[in-house]
Amino acid sequence: MQTTVDLKRMSLSDKLCLMEALRDELCRREEEVPVPEWHKLVLNEHEERRLLVNGEGAKEKIRKRVS
Repeated sequence: MQTTVDLKRMSLSDKLCLMEALRDELCRREEEVPVPEWHKLVLNEHEERRLLVNGEGAKEKIRKRVS
């Protein structure tokens, strides 16, 4: 099914509803959505920072740096 919409004629509320519907549909099929490698790298960096800030794994990071 292919649908076209005139975005310029849509209200802001309708545009937001359309965005939510698209997001929901993509989430139901997330295995089909490609993830660029740089996204994975950024997520890994954020996770490492979170672990350090929360103290989880901080000792392990320090051990790896000094050994």
